[in-house]
Amino acid sequence: MPSDIVMMDAGELVGAIRAWKISCVELMTAYLDHIDRLNPKVNAIVALQERADLIKQAGEKDAALAGGKAVGPLHGFPFAVKDLTPVKGIRTTMGSPILKGNVPAADSAMVARVRDAGAIFIGKTNTPEFGLGSNTFNPVYGITGNAYDQSRSAGGSSGGAAVALALRMLPLADGTDYAGSLRNPAGWNNVFGFRTSVGRVPADGRDAFMPTMGVIGPMARNVPDLALLLAVQAGYDARVPLSIAGDGAAFHGSLERDFNGTRIAWTGDYGGYIPYEEGVLDLCKSALKTFESMGCIVEEARPDFSMEALWAAFLPLRAWQTAGALSVHYRDPAKRALLKPEAIFEIESAQKLSALDITAASAVRSEWYQATRRFFERYDYFIVPTAQLFPFDANLHWPREIAAVEMKIYYEWQKGVIPTTMAGNPALAVPAGFNAAGLPMGIQIAAPNHGELACLQLAHAYDLATGWTRQRLPPLLA
Repeated sequence: MPSDIVMMDAGELVGAIRAWKISCVELMTAYLDHIDRLNPKVNAIVALQERADLIKQAGEKDAALAGGKAVGPLHGFPFAVKDLTPVKGIRTTMGSPILKGNVPAADSAMVARVRDAGAIFIGKTNTPEFGLGSNTFNPVYGITGNAYDQSRSAGGSSGGAAVALALRMLPLADGTDYAGSLRNPAGWNNVFGFRTSVGRVPADGRDAFMPTMGVIGPMARNVPDLALLLAVQAGYDARVPLSIAGDGAAFHGSLERDFNGTRIAWTGDYGGYIPYEEGVLDLCKSALKTFESMGCIVEEARPDFSMEALWAAFLPLRAWQTAGALSVHYRDPAKRALLKPEAIFEIESAQKLSALDITAASAVRSEWYQATRRFFERYDYFIVPTAQLFPFDANLHWPREIAAVEMKIYYEWQKGVIPTTMAGNPALAVPAGFNAAGLPMGIQIAAPNHGELACLQLAHAYDLATGWTRQRLPPLLA
């Protein structure tokens, strides 16, 4: 059985450390022991650092607390960063053999904030190569198994983070999301994942003025813990000119709110446009009853827009934004030979595009944003499933069909969450329940642009009413 320490929520741990009920050394020891037992079964945490050094760092955190020094909200917390994001001194491969020896000399902006908050970096969480695809496997570290069934996919690209959270190998985790990379693994592992608005969490990079549709967000096992990490991650950074003004203080307060009369749209399959595996929509619809019990008004509705036009605009934008960072590897024949086929597909698709193609696609994206903005004048939130099928065989790179509909592109089976990506809405994935085979599924709660607090409030009320992460533990924890 896991120790009581690793079963505690992050918010509980904060209080326990401050009150000296648990030392940072005890906390680190409990987590490392737990990781030693479970991680070999799932391969969620990679680049794990030396135990002796991590215990030493925990001892230094205890000494700082004993000496009366000011400490941050994550003081002494073991933390593993998604392996797409640089952490000073820890191997960061992005799942690619091209970068298997890469050890960054500096933290990313987000990692620096987590470090300043007092966390101790114990390693990385596994991810697909360059984050491409929503199934976590790569040639550097291998496959990450689902927390509830290790033969099934963990989702991705934040698959390692979701599995580590679900199995209590981490108290909190970070993730990134482009086409569901926070939302799908959260749904498939019965935890929470938050795709934030563009600029809410500063994402530093070589290009500061043309950010991708990818964003950074928190993952946790309950919503107050999600808010705890978001409060650390969020806030303006002068190095990131498009980051949102202010800091994370708004996420420190109470999440309690009255939802009587709140209007929620169940957007489902976008009027039959999105194919779903049998059972997914029914399970997600059953979760809507919880919102109705809270006093919400739930109706089936969707924005007035052509989904075909939206998909046609997404394809060039995705190729262009993905290829920008990867083309340097493609130009080197030796490195090109090490790229996964999906990376080559993105680069070669982008090479066929003109600047005017990108401009036209971006205009369609803007029109879609305006359509969702008008939709939010009628509804406070809208909800769709976090994936179009239940976790599939982990050895399958990506599903080739859903409900007899061919999936022609490696991310097409995530088509249901891509509209939210294109609109830039914050979208918070919450557990929806399990199918008869014991496999999890989630729903995403989307709110208007910059509506993170509203997402957190509704998700918190839903979590209090359902308690999925507390009631349905992974079998490995039994």
